[in-house]
Amino acid sequence: MAQFKTALVLGATGLVGKALIRQLQNDPRYKQVTCLVRRPMPLSLVAHEQKKVNWLVINFDALQEYEGYFKVDHVYCCLGTTIQKAGSQEAFRKVDFEYVHVAAQLARAQRCKSFVWISSIGANAKSSNFYLRVKGELENAIMGMSQLKNASAVRPSLLLGERHENRPLEDIAQTIAPVLGMLLMGPLKKYRPVSAIEVAHKMIKLQVFDDD
Repeated sequence: MAQFKTALVLGATGLVGKALIRQLQNDPRYKQVTCLVRRPMPLSLVAHEQKKVNWLVINFDALQEYEGYFKVDHVYCCLGTTIQKAGSQEAFRKVDFEYVHVAAQLARAQRCKSFVWISSIGANAKSSNFYLRVKGELENAIMGMSQLKNASAVRPSLLLGERHENRPLEDIAQTIAPVLGMLLMGPLKKYRPVSAIEVAHKMIKLQVFDDD
């Protein structure tokens, strides 16, 4: 008989994170989902029907202190920011590389069955683009970790969905998404803007659900 799973989500308040929580809440395979967040959640986000979703406010600069919460079947890492929002390349790297890398290390220490995080299309440790270089360096760092079971990166292009912050490039993509969908064919299909719902669904599909 299949066993119910437990999950830990980092970055649950972002575009993909919110879509992911809704899907996990409705996924009968999960019995408990814990979300690590930076600040208390507004009631509009924490729905009353989310009986199996627990929210915990933590200090991400001291993520190691919360290692016990990583003792779950699956870890989903949706952490991410922009250089503009972070304020500097150093602050961006702290969120998009350091926090995610530490999360992967904690998942390994607690022997999670699988770890899935959000990277980016074009991620390359040798890229001249700082954003893509950081994403590529993170992929290399996590995939090179020994004894980390079933680590997988999702590489979306521009994300579609309703945001509560200003991201001009993604706002433009939302507007022209139907046209891009027709123009980006064949090998270019991977560059099509993708909905947060689709990315969240892909993350769930990458997790390991067998009972070995």
